[in-house]
Amino acid sequence: MNGNPHLFIPGPTNVPDVIRRAMNIPMEDMRAPDFADFVTPLLSDLKQVFRQTGGRVFIYPTSGTGAWEAAITNTLNTGDRVLMSRFGQFSMLWVDMAERLGLEVDLCEVDWGKGVPLEDYAARLAADKDHKIKAVFATQNETATGVTSDVAGIRAALDATGHPALLFVDGVSSIASIEFEMEKWGVDLAVAGSQKGFMLPAGLGILAVSDKALAAHEDARMARCYFSFSDMIKLNDTGYFPYTPATQLLRGLRVSVDMLLEAGMESVWERHNRLAAGVRRAVEQWQGCRLVAHGPEWHSDTVSAIYTPEGVDARHVIETAYHKYQTSLGSGLAQLAGRAFRIGHLGSLNPVMLCGALSAAEMALVDAGVAIEPGAGVAAAQEHFRATTPPVQKSIAKARAA
Repeated sequence: MNGNPHLFIPGPTNVPDVIRRAMNIPMEDMRAPDFADFVTPLLSDLKQVFRQTGGRVFIYPTSGTGAWEAAITNTLNTGDRVLMSRFGQFSMLWVDMAERLGLEVDLCEVDWGKGVPLEDYAARLAADKDHKIKAVFATQNETATGVTSDVAGIRAALDATGHPALLFVDGVSSIASIEFEMEKWGVDLAVAGSQKGFMLPAGLGILAVSDKALAAHEDARMARCYFSFSDMIKLNDTGYFPYTPATQLLRGLRVSVDMLLEAGMESVWERHNRLAAGVRRAVEQWQGCRLVAHGPEWHSDTVSAIYTPEGVDARHVIETAYHKYQTSLGSGLAQLAGRAFRIGHLGSLNPVMLCGALSAAEMALVDAGVAIEPGAGVAAAQEHFRATTPPVQKSIAKARAA
């Protein structure tokens, strides 16, 4: 009777009805003679989303964190030196995993609100004459702070120094949403999750691997079992998996990939940029509020983290939006707890949906005592969307939610 609740966290994201219907099927035999006819083209088509022609894509029934672990344990050795940076909750967790798995982390500490420090990376790579650094890690989109880093710039730093290190990218909240060019940027291992740009429930860790990383796997001796590339390759080559796959999620992934590719990845990236720009226009109108990202060069097109004014607890804003306006906003994580809230704007979204999120956020802010003019942010976003939103073409009607 009260309508639908509204989800505007940066993941899990909204699942389009066409994907939900694809998953609403009876359980099936994952060893059936024709199951390989479904799996093999899915693995091949996923490479197009990552913009990859060589290498492989692995699908694990896990979260993005599991795919992180698979990437590390299959290509590196205990004691290997790796270059990493920490500038938010998820880049922090990746550093923690690397250390717990026995890697020697050469760490760049960065203010939350900025991203990968290209100059520091370039300097450390140039100083590494003996190539002791075996891998360079980059969180392309820091979900906690709404910050996007320049992966192409990292590749340029590697190339300028002739450094052979592997390039790892956490693309959990970027791949299938914002520009990502695995082959063009020379990325060796890229991690994605089903619950964000792929518009599915959580449960699949998707890992794209270059030919260079597959070669490194031959010399990697870290302990692994469940995440073994070798086991996956052996069975994936026959169209099957070495353990029980999440068949219903795979059926949804098939539809998701079709939607993304039919829309065209460039179109998907442009849409996310356009929607994010509308959110940023709204935040500019909220007196006392500002983005956590330190400048336009860091703005994320998938999530905006927003500081509340001094003295206003962001947790109260989030609770008000949830309990009073049936709208879920993202919470501030770690050092941002109580200081910021987040609006996720990735996956299956359109301007009207985002205007609803902005309206709920505005009302909750006013209820929390923030002196903003009700409707000012929404109006700014509306004008942006009116001026920039193209009509949906009939030829891509099936891909509207992509």
